Formats: sequence, structure tokens, C-alpha cells
Amino acid sequence: MAETTKQDAIALLKADHRSVEALFEKFEGAKGNGAKEKIARQICLELTVHAQIEEEIFYPACEGSVEEDDLKEAYVEHDGAKVLIAEIEAGNPDDDYYDAKVKVLSEEIEHHVKEEEARMEGIFAQARKAGLDMDALGEQLAARKAELMADYKANGLPKPALKTFTDATA
Repeated sequence: MAETTKQDAIALLKADHRSVEALFEKFEGAKGNGAKEKIARQICLELTVHAQIEEEIFYPACEGSVEEDDLKEAYVEHDGAKVLIAEIEAGNPDDDYYDAKVKVLSEEIEHHVKEEEARMEGIFAQARKAGLDMDALGEQLAARKAELMADYKANGLPKPALKTFTDATA
């Protein structure tokens, strides 16, 4: 997603959600292992960057303004996704559970997005209601996103940093 117009934080994050939803749909209809693997790797890249900018910038900005339990749940959901992303990245479409892992990741992300975007009580609604500077956050998110995309496209995805899982290996 190469946006040249400035977006507030929530618009940027929602655009990321729509982009990944479209990639999951594309994966479902893909024929051939090469196409599936290419789409799955793009999903993993986009979700890794998205989770990282939320965890580094957006969620910390929400602390004290958004229900603490909602943020904790979001971090745990991110960690669950990171484990699946690492599995998908380490595998290939010939693996027995490859498609199933992408499908479960899709379902987990769908659940996570619904919670973030819920109209009255979602994280985004709470953040907006709290009066956070969404324009400034949007600029920070966009800059960090561009930096991470360039880095990960050049160097590959890093080993996931899990915030909430203990004694887990990914």
C-alpha cells in the first residue's frame, strides 16, 4: 500500500487491515504453490510490520486512554499471530499444515480486527474518544512502517519478539 496522502493513525491501521484481508482472499483463490507462497510471504510481511508499529507506537500511545484489558488482549493476539507467521515463513506450500496455518492466521486476524474496529468499544473508538493526536500518530506510524518495510524486504523478517508468551519458541 503506497499512500502519498497523509492518514491519521486509525485510517492507516484500517487501510492495513483491508490490505491484509484482500491478501487472505487472494490466497484462498490461488492456484499453484508458487503463487500461494508469494501471497503468504506478503501476508507475513504486512502483518509483521503492522503488529510492530502498533506495539511500538500506537498501543503505548493508548495506555491510560484505552481499557488495559483490551490492550493486553491485543498484545496476546499479536503474539499468537507471530507464532503462526514464523511457522508459515519457515515452511512451504508442500507442508501438510501450510494452508491450515494460513487459514487459522486469517481467522485470528479477522477476530483481532473486529475487536480493534468495534464501533463503540473497540480500541480505535476508545483512542479517538480519548482525544489522542491521530494526525501526529499517523505520521509516526507511516514513517516507521516505511522504514520496516524497506528493512524486511531487503533482509527478511526477524525472529518474532514475543511480548506475552513465556518459554515459547517461535
